[in-house]
Amino acid sequence: MKVAVVGATGYTGMELMRILTLHPEVEVAMATSESYKGRAFSEVFPAFRGVYDEALVAMDPQMIAKRAELAFLCLPHGSSMEAAPALLSAGVRVIDLSGDFRFKDPAVYERWYHIKHRAPDLLKEAVFGLPELFSSLIAQARLLANPGCYVTGVVLALAPLLKAQWLRLSPVLADCKSGVTGGGRRLAQRFHFPECNESFSPYSIGQHRHQPEMEEALEAFSGVRPHILFSPHLAPMNRGILSTVYAQVEQRALSIEEIHELYDSFYAASPFVRVLPPGEMPNTHSVKGSNFCDIGLVWDERTGVIVITSAIDNLMKGASGQAVQNMNLMCGYPETMGLLTPPQMV
Repeated sequence: MKVAVVGATGYTGMELMRILTLHPEVEVAMATSESYKGRAFSEVFPAFRGVYDEALVAMDPQMIAKRAELAFLCLPHGSSMEAAPALLSAGVRVIDLSGDFRFKDPAVYERWYHIKHRAPDLLKEAVFGLPELFSSLIAQARLLANPGCYVTGVVLALAPLLKAQWLRLSPVLADCKSGVTGGGRRLAQRFHFPECNESFSPYSIGQHRHQPEMEEALEAFSGVRPHILFSPHLAPMNRGILSTVYAQVEQRALSIEEIHELYDSFYAASPFVRVLPPGEMPNTHSVKGSNFCDIGLVWDERTGVIVITSAIDNLMKGASGQAVQNMNLMCGYPETMGLLTPPQMV
């Protein structure tokens, strides 16, 4: 199948190119970049020499429609809503890695992203692309909204508790740490090496746009809406997200064995979620460069709190790896195709 990567020179675009050039059922028909158009992709990223040496081109929906069946949009928020309608009208399926199609209500998008939504008619059609929860909808999708990176880690941590109706809906505390690549390749002072190295800093507590996305995804899955207080932090590492979620439960008569049984059963058919044995905790090192989400569980009987920790690679399960997982489901390929690579251990 021929695909296009639109915005191929950002971190998520680069990661997509790494996965797709090795995918046995995919050919990258074109890669676009407004900043580097006319230059070879392997000139911008020398690691791709001999792997993908084609020239980058400007984004042109009609040209994409002639050469590709599916397009990945790795564009800034606000740009995908401009590109997607033309691509869909031309018969190209779209997987959008921005936040432009993650909410059903344009007013919610406009409140959190502070720009007017210019394709509101597409919001109800867009499918939220978290395969562990919405695989049947993803398989039929024409327009897919890839989830946010923080959202993936937190929603996967909470979904089994919501399904079992164990979770006290308010408050749920999500304390998350992300690597610097989560901020993209754009220049910003806080991402400069002297600013973020040997430093650990919170930001946008209770105000981050991923907070309502977490709540909406969990409500779409379970029918009830938790109230999440989300605390993101910037960690001095390149990639990875570690989420520690504190969830109160309605009943205290639980055991760690029952909690593990719930999570093991819930994710038994999910190839990329690994529920760790009792006593083991996840870490970002063990998922680096992979599409896995590792989950660890602690039951604090004294306070009635289940502490769920999840670890993902923000560029893989948090973005590009999950986008390819969604593509596999949309196109009828095995869900794991092109993605069963072991973590980068060094």
